Amino acid sequence: MRHIDPKLLERVNTWLTPAFDKDTQDYIKNLIAVEPTELKESFYKNLEFGTGGMRGVMGIGTNRINKYTLGKNTQGISNYMHQVFPGETLKVAIAFDCRHNSKSLAKVVADVFSANNIKVYLFEDLRPTPELSFALKHLGCHCGIVLTASHNPPEYNGYKVYWQDGGQLVPPQDGEIINLINALDYAEIKFEAKPELIEYIGEAVDNVFIDAAVKNGSFDTPQKDKDNLNVVFTSLHGTSITTIPETFERAGYKNVHIVEEQREPNGDFPTVKSPNPEEPEALKMALDLAKKVDGDIVIGTDPDSDRVGVAVRGLDNKMILLNGNQTMVMMTEFLLQQWKSKNKINDNQFIGSTIVSTPMMSALADAFNVECKIGLTGFKWIAKMIKDFPNQEFIGGGEESFGFMVGDFVRDKDAVTSALLACEIAAQAKAKGSTFYKELIQLYTKHGFYKERLISITKKGIEGAQEIKQMMIDARENPLTTVNGSKVIKIEDYQLSEAKNTLDNTTTVIDIPKSNVLIYYTEDGSKIALRPSGTEPKIKFYISVNTTLDNVSEFEATEQKLESKIDAILKDMQLN
Repeated sequence: MRHIDPKLLERVNTWLTPAFDKDTQDYIKNLIAVEPTELKESFYKNLEFGTGGMRGVMGIGTNRINKYTLGKNTQGISNYMHQVFPGETLKVAIAFDCRHNSKSLAKVVADVFSANNIKVYLFEDLRPTPELSFALKHLGCHCGIVLTASHNPPEYNGYKVYWQDGGQLVPPQDGEIINLINALDYAEIKFEAKPELIEYIGEAVDNVFIDAAVKNGSFDTPQKDKDNLNVVFTSLHGTSITTIPETFERAGYKNVHIVEEQREPNGDFPTVKSPNPEEPEALKMALDLAKKVDGDIVIGTDPDSDRVGVAVRGLDNKMILLNGNQTMVMMTEFLLQQWKSKNKINDNQFIGSTIVSTPMMSALADAFNVECKIGLTGFKWIAKMIKDFPNQEFIGGGEESFGFMVGDFVRDKDAVTSALLACEIAAQAKAKGSTFYKELIQLYTKHGFYKERLISITKKGIEGAQEIKQMMIDARENPLTTVNGSKVIKIEDYQLSEAKNTLDNTTTVIDIPKSNVLIYYTEDGSKIALRPSGTEPKIKFYISVNTTLDNVSEFEATEQKLESKIDAILKDMQLN
């Protein structure tokens, strides 16, 4: 046998015990014999919960997504549910996306819950993540699980955990559950299903969810204006094909062109490099179709239908993909206007955003006299805001990574309702001789012109994780004093929970949970955030700059100045 680190060997040997099936044991023995590097990658750590739950490459080992790692999670959650809900009839809802093994892994998870005397509502086939959040509350469940790896590459899968309120797991429950999971032996997992406790769900829940999406995403747009909007939609081989076309239909949008080549769910995502609507390349087929049919708006969703990408016609009449910040401020301002027009704003409302999203959200909140609550990256924190402040009304909110939530009937980012909302904005703009994009420029003249850019640096494997860790250590130990010639006036360190004013050297406490994020604010209004991804092997740099825009005619020249400023910041930080 090749030399293997003793700690690693201890992990590996656990998987060679009778708790694991013969195929798994044979596979591991082969890794030991001929694939020591793969063996190390598969076993050197346990997969961990990040901002979007647990995500990883499918395969055998503690650092992989498989029936045993998911079974152990599920057993730990089952034990926890029995602890915290004693005497109750426990219920969970389970959904899954289009990825390879999602359906079979969802059944494994259902089996384990049922083996622990927990009633399971299992979707009969793939469904969007927001529908799971909705179904959990609709069916009165204690917990919900979605098998998905969102927009990650085809070899990935994942496991998102939701709690009673319909939002993803947050502290302290996440830590308590993780401790229970870590204390478990694999031999303790109960895989023997109790079929009588597993109930398949589908069309009945779909109908209620779609009706709720139409109710929350529609805003008095006349039918003739809906008929006049030319929509192009792609599901990028994902789950939204099961709900978005029907949502459009029920809301009265009949003029919808679907990208047929991407209609069929497929875990290989054969027509795109990445099924991520943040990437212009992912929407190429949809943009080509829009050109062919003279579309007004292009909408694309990621595989589990929580992220939505929107492309609209720019000032030159060519399609332009909006970034998540632009979509978010347009949707938020539209919702605020709707609430204002109905006299529903009364100092008791709030919108939600995140620390790495555009500061323009706060400017919008100020303009409408509502609060803007800002949390960590990940929609679970926006869901937590709703849970923590039950006496306040949540209007809507989002994050820069193409996620938005309309109201609180779903407690995660929701591409289904957001897609409909985008159509409402576009249809109403077109009816008054404007466009979605022109309305965005109008917002910049009212609230300030904010421009953002995200730079992601990928570092794969064990060495990559160490490099990312070191980059954050270096940033903390040697903080920037200037960025592009502008003095750094404040540094927020969310790992230390402190904000330092560099002008007078005072510090204040940051009163939100700790996270490995560092944010610089400069004298000229620029904001630079550094954050390792919680779900991908990446470190991300979020750049935000702003200025005033006195009138629409100055938009293009001003935009170029802001783009050049971001370029200069990246050059100064040696990121270009």
